[in-house]
Amino acid sequence: MNTHRYLIAISLLAAPPVAAFPTAAVAQGVKHTFFMRGSVVNVGGEGIVVCVGKIDGAQAGQVLNVYRNVYRPGRSGANFTRTAIGTVRIRSSLNDHFSNASVLKGDVKVNDIVELERRVG
Repeated sequence: MNTHRYLIAISLLAAPPVAAFPTAAVAQGVKHTFFMRGSVVNVGGEGIVVCVGKIDGAQAGQVLNVYRNVYRPGRSGANFTRTAIGTVRIRSSLNDHFSNASVLKGDVKVNDIVELERRVG
């Protein structure tokens, strides 16, 4: 009988902390409340395509900062640095997930990161 009560007590104590952690989907939604981030998926003569679309709040005219993760061997800790590359302007949303953009500044390449910081408040 004591073993049964012990197991119930352990399970009740363990349940609230697990339930308190947000799921990945909730965390993703919170992230997009404050900023929008995606990647460059195509670079061509007509401009570029970024993985930021209507579902992320992308709108024509928004200017996104472009960053590149650069490998730096021999550094202690993380061997990568985030380097500012330039800016792009969204021309139009293609669908919920992608938009056409034009390069305003910098040598933008496929796999670069695009980011819009929203001003909250």
